[in-house]
Amino acid sequence: MQFLRDLLDKAEPNVQKGGRFQSLASAYEALDTMMFTPGIQTRTASHVRDGLDYKRMMFIVVMALGPCLLIANWNTGYQAFLAIEAGAVPLGDWQNGLFQWLGGQYVSGDVLWCALFGALYFFPIFIVVHVVGLGIEIVTAQIRDLEVTEGFLVTGALLPLLLPATIPLWQVGLGTAFGLIIGKEVFGGTGMNFLNPALVCRAFLFFAYPAYISGEGPWIAADFLGVDGFTGATLLAQAAAESGALHGASWSAAFFGGIAGSMGETSALACLIGAGLLIQTGVGSWRTMLGTAIGTVVMATFLNLIGSDTNPMFAVPWYWHMVLGGWAIGTVFMCTDPVSSAYTESGKLVYGFGIGLLCVIIRCINPAYPEGMMLAILFMNMFAPLIDHFVIRRNIARRVARSGA
Repeated sequence: MQFLRDLLDKAEPNVQKGGRFQSLASAYEALDTMMFTPGIQTRTASHVRDGLDYKRMMFIVVMALGPCLLIANWNTGYQAFLAIEAGAVPLGDWQNGLFQWLGGQYVSGDVLWCALFGALYFFPIFIVVHVVGLGIEIVTAQIRDLEVTEGFLVTGALLPLLLPATIPLWQVGLGTAFGLIIGKEVFGGTGMNFLNPALVCRAFLFFAYPAYISGEGPWIAADFLGVDGFTGATLLAQAAAESGALHGASWSAAFFGGIAGSMGETSALACLIGAGLLIQTGVGSWRTMLGTAIGTVVMATFLNLIGSDTNPMFAVPWYWHMVLGGWAIGTVFMCTDPVSSAYTESGKLVYGFGIGLLCVIIRCINPAYPEGMMLAILFMNMFAPLIDHFVIRRNIARRVARSGA
């Protein structure tokens, strides 16, 4: 590491103001602070020093996403091999030879092969997101003459998990650029945005290219082995289309992650492990997660009481809502975003409750959009400042009344 430190120190004069490569100052600073501590640190009095700085907070969130990243690779390959083993589409000679070499009909039970195959789809998306995203972060930081922040670490890790494995890479790059520029940079960059950039990206792709991110087509990544265009509806879409569709489905498979869907949203267990780390370290708010769960239970139970005569989704119980679609990953990692969510303690409960309520409403009442977590979070993002305003005004009024002023 000393060699790398000496190399960076030698290059530093060239990227400072007046140097030959001063236009690359933001890129140099991003690389330097990612590998080492910032050059300017607070060491004297009159400043509060905390062990949890912004960079460490972002790294903790990325670590909490680790189980989701692992499941994303495994389940992508698992779903593809299940489709092939079922004989959905006959393989060509070379594809069949490769499939047999991988283990034939038993390959879906091999965790390693599933993960390696899934990585063929996951990592290209992951790389495109980071190349485009970091490029935008560096350019905008250079224009503003600011340092590159670590805010993109979470967005870059989260965004690939929200996308289907078969989405074209050019759409990934376009969506990443839209989400960062429109969702964050136009408002001033990290800490200034009121919407979650990853969700802005997914919303843009959903409404601009719905055939590639919704319906039955995008979820099975088997074209590499000759299964081109194989379709398979998600459990959430099946529940919206047919009453009782979940009766023959496995809740445990949905909980552990062995179902079709966006790459990183299928495993509620992986999200639960991440939630434990976020709550234990104080990075994620348990109040927001609890409020979301309560809102989901209340609205789902209310619709269950109404009955499913007119809408099959009214019969879906709350415990199924929590393992389907983006509910788990949204509750743990996107509802708790410290920038776009409510800041006050009681406001977090209200904010989360509203998300849970709206998620079930959108899923069950809008037949054209069975997945509601994304829109519910974006909608409540806009109301988070208003919630905090009323909480603060209520606290002020209560203290004034208590003091007798």
